[in-house]
Amino acid sequence: MASEISPRAEISPKAKIGDNCKIFPFVYIEDDVEIGDGCIIFPFVSILSGTRMGRKNKVHQGAVVGALPQDFNFRGEKSELIIGDNNIIRENVVINRATHTGGKTVIGNDNFLMEGAHISHDTKVGNGCVFGYGTKIAGDCIIEDNVIFSSSVIENAGTRVGRGTMIQAGTTFSKDVPPYIIAGGTPVGYHGVNATIGKARGVDDKVLKHIANAYRLVFLGQTSVFDACRQIEEQVPDGEEIRNIVSFIRSTEQGIISKL
Repeated sequence: MASEISPRAEISPKAKIGDNCKIFPFVYIEDDVEIGDGCIIFPFVSILSGTRMGRKNKVHQGAVVGALPQDFNFRGEKSELIIGDNNIIRENVVINRATHTGGKTVIGNDNFLMEGAHISHDTKVGNGCVFGYGTKIAGDCIIEDNVIFSSSVIENAGTRVGRGTMIQAGTTFSKDVPPYIIAGGTPVGYHGVNATIGKARGVDDKVLKHIANAYRLVFLGQTSVFDACRQIEEQVPDGEEIRNIVSFIRSTEQGIISKL
């Protein structure tokens, strides 16, 4: 089915628009842009060069997608923003493309970016994440699947958030946040296992108890977190979630958040 494109939209003839898209008036799309089938682009959206967008995304008024990186190392190089399928990008969201040639900012599938969220250059976002109102993600971050950011969260550069974690409103953090937990406060700290999301995603109660026991060793033990990982492997029954916790902590470069 042919796309419905307003004659009042400004779209480069070099841009590639898929089938069955709807593009409203006053949309601005630059040359090096690809938009997949079934996308809806609302008025006053800018989609800039380097953007590769998948299928059935909705981009709402005032969003800027593929914006130039806000990075002092940027020298005008070509780079990309890769967006998957079925994402909702609400009003006034800004997503930057990467800084250097060959670099990519990546947004996976089924994510919901609420009004005023900002995803900076070279950040990698998984699938099924929620970014609350006014949340700001700095450059070179990694956000795994099914993470929830409440409103006005600030994630500082080069940090990671593990899968299935929730960050409470107003939190600012500069260290890695491990998977399956609730984190928040000033300074940021561990607030327990994110059991609500775990259960919603079919995690068994027994597994949730194993996760809680693992984090008791990490946050309440009297050893280093790396010794805690060894204790987890020795004392907590093995499983996918436990292996994810240990792998995440062992691979940290920034360190992980502390206990309260």
